[in-house]
Amino acid sequence: MVLIREHRLQRKSMIAYDLQCSQGHVFEGWFEDDRTYKSQKRRGLLTCPVCNETEVNRVPSTFAIKSAGGTSGGAATAQVNLDQIGKKMVDFVENNFDNVGCDFAKEALKIHYGAAEPRSIRGTSTPEEEKTLKEEGIDFIKIPLPQQQESDS
Repeated sequence: MVLIREHRLQRKSMIAYDLQCSQGHVFEGWFEDDRTYKSQKRRGLLTCPVCNETEVNRVPSTFAIKSAGGTSGGAATAQVNLDQIGKKMVDFVENNFDNVGCDFAKEALKIHYGAAEPRSIRGTSTPEEEKTLKEEGIDFIKIPLPQQQESDS
């Protein structure tokens, strides 16, 4: 079960690296910054999702390599594709997760301890509540979602 929480307070940029294990499997890793990547690598926290190999290294990303011919509009097309993916992600979360609002931490704890029916939820929480969830062993991820426009009706 994955618990999703809306994060509207601050948007952090992430770095996506192409990674490869010693068995040749290539996969993507997202990190807060290069220091975080290096720290996780040093501590052996990076593992291949295919074979669980911990010998993982960065490899050149084809996304960042410009072709010699370079077509105009490529960046605009890439941005449109990213926007479409983002919209699909938001739609999926909104349509498939119960919005428990500011009761996210309470509901996650209830689900974790069997006091509530297991389900996918989304909502908001404070840094203190997030710390408690982590201490209790509850996994969740933060996904920045655009704020919805409030209607005047």
